[in-house]
Amino acid sequence: MEYKVLKLDVDHGIALITINRPEVLNALNTNFFVEMNYILDKLELDDTLKAVIITGVDKAFVAGADIAEMSEMDYNHARSFALTGQDTFLRIENFSVPVIAAVNGFALGGGCELAMACDFRVASNKAKFSQPEVSLGLIPGYAGTQRLSRIAGISNALYMIVSGDMITADDALRMGLVQKVTEPEELLAEAKALAGRISTKGAKAVKKAKEVIRKGILMDFDEACRYEAEEFATLFGNGESGEGMKAFMEKRKPNW
Repeated sequence: MEYKVLKLDVDHGIALITINRPEVLNALNTNFFVEMNYILDKLELDDTLKAVIITGVDKAFVAGADIAEMSEMDYNHARSFALTGQDTFLRIENFSVPVIAAVNGFALGGGCELAMACDFRVASNKAKFSQPEVSLGLIPGYAGTQRLSRIAGISNALYMIVSGDMITADDALRMGLVQKVTEPEELLAEAKALAGRISTKGAKAVKKAKEVIRKGILMDFDEACRYEAEEFATLFGNGESGEGMKAFMEKRKPNW
């Protein structure tokens, strides 16, 4: 496929996906979802993959969904557009390896929703976050009402969504929406460093941890704890855990 919206680079098990529509501040359109799903299909086949980073070019991460495209939609088209976004972002959320959003600038509307679908968010101190859909007479459509309330709490979600106010990276850090804030010139290096640290851990354990957390949060506590115990046990005898514990006792780095 010839990419019109996205760029993909894979290096030493770390995939970098860059959203490249600077003329519209990387707004999400139908082509974005087609290309993102194609890339996810491709990356799912890469057994050497350790982590994925998503970022945007120039001064925006993503400044929202493409309003020019949305303005022509009726009920059926709008519902399909929302479901396509939800399905794509759910694929990112459930992707087998950790996905890091490197938020370089505006993460507004669909951009904030994309960032929330990632496992971690590292932000430039110039980044801005907002769910401004009410200003258009709309609400978030890519599961923003649900992810934001789960990540930052109901009151913070209501505040951001009902007011439409834009918040800083430091504000986002305080409410748990962001895990780390960096200088703009250090953003991508910080995201890659995090991906690099993850890549040194047991690959099966990293994937299992993400799976258990993502699935367990949807269960009641007792059920989730039993599920954790079962999945914990499956990691014994697979070779990786044996090497990890042996390396610890021998005071050396594991040879995965």
